Amino acid sequence: MTERIYYTEPYTAEFDATVLGVESIPETPSHSGVVLDRTAFYPTSGGQPYDTGTLGEARVIDVVDRDDGSILHIVAGSVAAGPVRGAIDWARRFEHMQQHTGQHVLSAAFERLWKVRTLSFHLGSSASTIDLEREVSAAEMSRVEAEANRVVWEDRPVAIRFADAADAATLGLRKESKREGVLRVIDVENFDVSACGGTHVARTGAIGIIVVSGSERFKGGTRVEFLCGGRALAGFHALGDSVGASVRLLSVLPSELSAAIERVQADAKELRRQIKDMQTRLAGHEAVALAGKAETVGSARVVVAALDGYDAIGLKTVANAIAARPGHVAVLLSAPAPSSIVVARSPDVTADSAAILKQLTAAFGGKGGGRPEMAQGGGLHGDVDAMLAAARAAISA
Repeated sequence: MTERIYYTEPYTAEFDATVLGVESIPETPSHSGVVLDRTAFYPTSGGQPYDTGTLGEARVIDVVDRDDGSILHIVAGSVAAGPVRGAIDWARRFEHMQQHTGQHVLSAAFERLWKVRTLSFHLGSSASTIDLEREVSAAEMSRVEAEANRVVWEDRPVAIRFADAADAATLGLRKESKREGVLRVIDVENFDVSACGGTHVARTGAIGIIVVSGSERFKGGTRVEFLCGGRALAGFHALGDSVGASVRLLSVLPSELSAAIERVQADAKELRRQIKDMQTRLAGHEAVALAGKAETVGSARVVVAALDGYDAIGLKTVANAIAARPGHVAVLLSAPAPSSIVVARSPDVTADSAAILKQLTAAFGGKGGGRPEMAQGGGLHGDVDAMLAAARAAISA
């Protein structure tokens, strides 16, 4: 069993240990697994990712907690049996300590203020999340955020203690532990007591700040995304960069940004309406021009053409206008690729529009469907002239 230094000394960044064994990794011959008598490297567990760093000259790229109580260090490089010096990537470790302790404070605030339990926790590479048992309103979220930061700024001590099941039952754990034997307990003074094997800061002030960066409904409850400490600062800078770029593009002050976006959206909606109206008007003229150039195939008049600047709706409008004429079949593509396509025919023509479309998507990719009278699709790739020639061939067949 590996002695876990991080259980009692989470601030240990370097340590000496003895290599007990080196195992090969068949899937990755350039990597090996190293077992030590003691380690400060935290393995992935309880929603917190593993530590990285070095063992001697080898890079530690993963840390695995095994069922037999040992910890396997996956390294890139070679490590010999005997003494070795380990070094944790402290920036990564401390960031994880900030996020994990911040989660304890945030979850406790939800429990204390609104009796809402945390069901799960995940510490991601850029943000962390907790899943709550019920939906939480914006007002409730705001109160929790303020309460959590009050505890952070009071710089309360965060103690590590160990207790057996009987003692743990008297501590008022926020969440009952399912683990047996001795429990490791994290105690945020007069605010939260939780069984946890993760790494934590020594005082809440080291969390820096807790920011709720987003939330969404999730499985009947709420998934809350949050940032602590350095991540919150990085998030603030990213938001500032985004706002700065937006106000420059729109030539407004930051306080005017939301109103400017509403105006842009309204203008875009009006432009789309105007474009649709103009395309509808143009479609009639386009249909007349194309029908005048129709080719005769058997008893039908066939229009096969590629139209620049038309979307799927515009193509459908033109094709339907052509198919409104007796004896006509229309195959219209947008250009350039990837092309939308519409196939339509007059009621008195026996061509199967859906079958023609199926042949073309089989040859040029894309997908779509429809009825014998009209079919449409999109995502066709290839030379436009080749697609038009294939459409003529399909109609002739």
